[in-house]
Amino acid sequence: MRWLWPTRRALLGGGLATAGLAAFGLHRVNARPPVPGGPVRLTVEARRVDSFRPGDPGRQRFGALVFRGGLQLKADYEGFGGFSGLAFADDGRLVAVSDAAEWFVARPARQGDRLVGLAEAMMAPMLAGNGVPLAATAAYDTESLTIAGGTAYVGVERVHQILRFDWARSGVAARAERLAVPDEARRLPRNRGLEAIGVAPRGSPVAGAIVAIAERSDEEETVGFIIGGRRPGRFAFSRRDGFDVTDLAFLPGGDLIVLERRYVPPFSIGMRIRHIEGRALVPGAVLDGMALIEADNGYEIDNMEGLAVRRAAGETILTVISDNNFSMMQRTLLLEFALAS
Repeated sequence: MRWLWPTRRALLGGGLATAGLAAFGLHRVNARPPVPGGPVRLTVEARRVDSFRPGDPGRQRFGALVFRGGLQLKADYEGFGGFSGLAFADDGRLVAVSDAAEWFVARPARQGDRLVGLAEAMMAPMLAGNGVPLAATAAYDTESLTIAGGTAYVGVERVHQILRFDWARSGVAARAERLAVPDEARRLPRNRGLEAIGVAPRGSPVAGAIVAIAERSDEEETVGFIIGGRRPGRFAFSRRDGFDVTDLAFLPGGDLIVLERRYVPPFSIGMRIRHIEGRALVPGAVLDGMALIEADNGYEIDNMEGLAVRRAAGETILTVISDNNFSMMQRTLLLEFALAS
């Protein structure tokens, strides 16, 4: 989802006063980068983030997570940013989708357990079934991503679709196949659609199903869907403290990790990550789990929207990325945490 933060266009074309009014708004920005013409190789400038809480630089443990470092990312490409979905491909590359229907692919560089840079970076247009860039269609607002079994699944807001891409075979050249979604999902608010998506692993009561959660469908609960598998249906996710759902990922055993974001105009932001027991995820359930971490403006966060989970060296690593709304007033942050043992 794209909030109304001041953009480069507002600052340069409309002046600081216009930008200030934009920052106080509650509505979302509809402007987006031009439709990309094809894949673009990028040099990504990565500034290391070694302290998650600048006011306490020596601290590494935050709630149930241990900070493993991060990066602030920049690139000289108009479509860079707006990253709302995150995953890791089987070959270890990081894959993200922007909310302007572009793929971002890069190979993480690490020193020990610390993320220090990104190599082999590229962006490419996501393609509709007929080969036309999704950015030129009504399905341009790509907001969520998961990769399972060599297939990438992408949730699209506004038109409330789930698209499937044969990632293992074609990578960024894959063309979208539209999946059937429940009627209720198609009736979600236009800009509060399927913000989080995952495929339930073995060990989950709904193993093999696509699990998707709306950003927000009412004030106390937001709706989720179990699509396919042996036990399809709907469930609810409990909202607390003004947070909205922005992504989800599964732990290998089937437990669910949910990323949430809170925005209070004009500049107050928050991030929370919750843990849900996998056995609770069944049709008709109301999910509500413990917070693994919660952070506000005093921490190195921005509009955190993408989440991926992986195993490395015996640890469970949570990686989160921010959506900068293509605004010079925000940052693209890529942060990593380990689940404390």
